Amino acid sequence: MNANDAEEAAQTNQGAAQVQVAVSDCPPEDAQTVFSALNAVFVSDRAADDAPPDPAGTGVTVWAATVDVSAPPAEAAPRRLTAPVTATVQGGYWAVDRLRAGLASVFALQEVGSTSGDQEQEAQLRLVTRPTTA
Repeated sequence: MNANDAEEAAQTNQGAAQVQVAVSDCPPEDAQTVFSALNAVFVSDRAADDAPPDPAGTGVTVWAATVDVSAPPAEAAPRRLTAPVTATVQGGYWAVDRLRAGLASVFALQEVGSTSGDQEQEAQLRLVTRPTTA
């Protein structure tokens, strides 16, 4: 067992393999695309047919999910977004890194901000449609 495997086993055993994901300021169909991708790559507490509702009125709408990253990310096809989406993710360092890697297989992403604590981190990720190669 190498050091990464040992760290992964320790994180999984401690229940630290969950990441909170919040998506806001985007159309409901883009939020659904992000959650659908997360369900394809990991296990989430959102059902596959749990489409975010269209917000009524003005104000900020936030859609959230808890994602279990204890298993390595599954392969998934790239997904198309209508506009860039900002996702705020929060969890242990190892778990956030694994979630970031899983999302990077589906979207082009850029970290636009982060806050670090002793055992957890919060990161803001900008997700865009992955460019296609001609």
